[in-house]
Amino acid sequence: MNVLGFSLPPLADAFSSIELGLIVANILLLVFSRPILARLSNKPVSDEGFTSKLHYFRAANVLVLMLVVFNALVLPVASHSWMTRLLAAVLVAFLGYLTAHLANFLIKRRFGKKREVNGNTVWVETYNTRLLGLLSSILLFVVVLIAEVQIMGFHSLLEAGGVIGFFGVILALTQGAWAPDIISGLVILNSRLVEEGDVIELGETDPTVATVFKTKIFHSELLNLANNHRTMISNATLRGTTIHNLSKFASAKGLREAIKLKVGYDTPQEAMQAYVDAVFTELAADKDLPVEHKAPPELRATDAGDFAVEWTVFYYTKDVRRVLSTRQRVLAALIAGARTHGIDLSTPVLHASVSPADPASANAIHAQASAQA
Repeated sequence: MNVLGFSLPPLADAFSSIELGLIVANILLLVFSRPILARLSNKPVSDEGFTSKLHYFRAANVLVLMLVVFNALVLPVASHSWMTRLLAAVLVAFLGYLTAHLANFLIKRRFGKKREVNGNTVWVETYNTRLLGLLSSILLFVVVLIAEVQIMGFHSLLEAGGVIGFFGVILALTQGAWAPDIISGLVILNSRLVEEGDVIELGETDPTVATVFKTKIFHSELLNLANNHRTMISNATLRGTTIHNLSKFASAKGLREAIKLKVGYDTPQEAMQAYVDAVFTELAADKDLPVEHKAPPELRATDAGDFAVEWTVFYYTKDVRRVLSTRQRVLAALIAGARTHGIDLSTPVLHASVSPADPASANAIHAQASAQA
């Protein structure tokens, strides 16, 4: 049978035993790609990263199948040496990809830690898994690169050294973009200050409260608890930021939270204590509020200003994932209780702008100031 000038062999005799084995293996990988990757991957099946990885995996299988069929059915045997090399190069790269995932899977199962992240029990990265994963990936990359150089026909030492040196130059020129993040990621994992599933607070002014969703080689993914969206931050930037890990509290009572209130000097401490105790007694009836009521609230005077005393209410919570909603609900209860107990939380007016052309308003403000005095 002639097609476009090529003489195609009969279909039964077109494939060798190796090619038939490749076809069967890739078809099986295509059919069972989802359960295989779900077993090897650390991501849930519904995650976008898992879906992308599944698409790449299946695309590699389809590419191998197309190359095998094209190599056996379209090109004559005498003139397809370049096609054989291309097929071998793709197969080596694909096997290296699978081996890297399998090695990372085994390393994570051996040296990783089990933690609950967003309701799912997953194996999280540690310093040992990240370091061993990098070393195994580098070793596999070198082996695959040498194999690819040999397959493409660069047999002499000068030719092979030139190809490998080209990749070395690229890595050296770009090391400023990837090396700091890799090193910072290893330092963060080694310190064990930030781990997947932890609730952290970033920055000093206007801090961000977030859950560590994923720690990767070059960056970390955070889930912002205030706005409920994901944030990506490079590992080098994360390492250079002030981090408060709310999940690693030092007291058996839980995380110690503080709410500051400014009250006038005419309010005695006894009235403030009774007011705070009454508010937290009412909060104890709310079983959905994660406040540790076994540890009573603490009231401390933390600052004495010119016009008001700053009182700080300390309470404890162990559910750090709901720390923001807990703060908001406790603050709302304190504001509502202040009205009930006659505690004035308002800030006094310290100055006012008066126009000289409006003597009536000036006299009114002067009379109000005299009355307050």
